[in-house]
Amino acid sequence: MKHVGWIAGAAAAVLVAAGGITYAIADGDSGVRVPAADSADAGFARDMAVHHQQAVEMSYIVRDRTEDEEVRRLAYDIAQTQANQRGMLIGWLDLWQLPKVSADPPMTWMGMGDMPSGEDGALMPGMATDTELKSLEKASGKAAEIRFLQLMYAHHMGGVHMAEGCVERCEAGVERDLARGMVEAQESEMKLMTDLLKKRGAKPPE
Repeated sequence: MKHVGWIAGAAAAVLVAAGGITYAIADGDSGVRVPAADSADAGFARDMAVHHQQAVEMSYIVRDRTEDEEVRRLAYDIAQTQANQRGMLIGWLDLWQLPKVSADPPMTWMGMGDMPSGEDGALMPGMATDTELKSLEKASGKAAEIRFLQLMYAHHMGGVHMAEGCVERCEAGVERDLARGMVEAQESEMKLMTDLLKKRGAKPPE
């Protein structure tokens, strides 16, 4: 039951977002054709939904591994925001009647489908490995804070790269707008994470 409060809050945010999905698609993209299953729009929605899910998971983990209010607040904001955005991405796939999974490798829509397959659960750039997630689960206090901040910084680096790819390639205006917002928000959070790491005598990953 340890994540119930956060999960309920994130679920509520997703429901609010879902309520505006149909309006946003109809209002912002009236007359625009539905994206193809192998389009950048569909690929970004599928891949970023997976990418976001791990960020939410890491945020839930650190919430129970530290009492530091700054880190807990950042983790809460990330969990809420990315659960909300994930709901929108999946909602668009539903509205477009497109599959939520693809036989193509991750990042194919960005021309990166031939990159080495993700090892130990790290399917896309920036994603933490299963081993890294386990190390976060075992840490506590300052060690957990540093581990989370470094893992999330790398996660955001990968997320920004993907979002910039959508801004360049996606055709649906609302999806490009969402991607631009992701870039701005995650770059801002990366600056905050750098400051929080510095306070703890640590640095973000290269």
